[in-house]
Amino acid sequence: MPSLLVRQGCSIQRRGATPRAALPACTRRTNQTVISRLFFPQFYPTAQGGRSAGRGAAGAGGGRRRCGLRCARLGLRPPPPARWRRNQTAPCTRLGGDMSKKKGLSYEEKRVRMMEIFFETKDVFQLKDIEKIAPKEKGITSMSVKEILQSLVDDGMVDTDRIGTSNYFWAFPSKALHARKCKLEELKSQFAESSQKKEALIKSIEKSKIGREDTAERAALLEELAALRQKKEQLKAEIDKYRECDPDVVEEMRQTNKVAKEAANRWTDNIFSIKSWAKRKFGFEESRIDKGFGIPEDLDYID
Repeated sequence: MPSLLVRQGCSIQRRGATPRAALPACTRRTNQTVISRLFFPQFYPTAQGGRSAGRGAAGAGGGRRRCGLRCARLGLRPPPPARWRRNQTAPCTRLGGDMSKKKGLSYEEKRVRMMEIFFETKDVFQLKDIEKIAPKEKGITSMSVKEILQSLVDDGMVDTDRIGTSNYFWAFPSKALHARKCKLEELKSQFAESSQKKEALIKSIEKSKIGREDTAERAALLEELAALRQKKEQLKAEIDKYRECDPDVVEEMRQTNKVAKEAANRWTDNIFSIKSWAKRKFGFEESRIDKGFGIPEDLDYID
């Protein structure tokens, strides 16, 4: 039976039958009754008194549950409850339909709408005033008004000042227009400067190409240059093997050792000076000072 029926709006009719809207009102009501009795017989009394009428409320409830299972198999929603008005359309849509909620405003959309409040009113507001206006006129939630407003202030799009104990916010179209003009002039100057640099580079490239045409002689010279560079790297690696015997390296090491020796003797002299001062000041023994500060007993100058 379901294969012989088609859906039109919220009604069901056979394939090839006269469209529902073209039938008289009495015929449409008769067709609806026949189809309802066909699919949901438990909700209509029979000539012998009716099963659903005899069962009462409990029978109707059980029948509605069985009706729900039948609708699920057919891909339809159950019939509307009896309390629904006859002229109200029942939600007999296909299961799994589009039930998504309305999408909220993005962060940038909220910023744009916040600026529209200032530009349209051309007035000065406090935070509490904007929190009242934004949800009603622009659909911005009151919880996000402060965050959006602060981001506009940080970007210099909205001006703010503290007068007494209150903070006031404003943004006029004239300032926005002036800022855009200044930004446009700046971008134009940058574009002109970049264009000049581009022309200079093009001329430099054309000049550099002179004498560098691809010829057989140039190709031979490039191969020779690559071979010489490779040979240079090999010789450099061989020299690094004998770096320890290089006179310049040896002399550098001698100078480094001399500086290190002088620094070591200087710090040794400082330690001896502190030890002698501590013995005179506090009367400590030299062994006690060495043990307390971790000074080796054989500490002496380097010859």
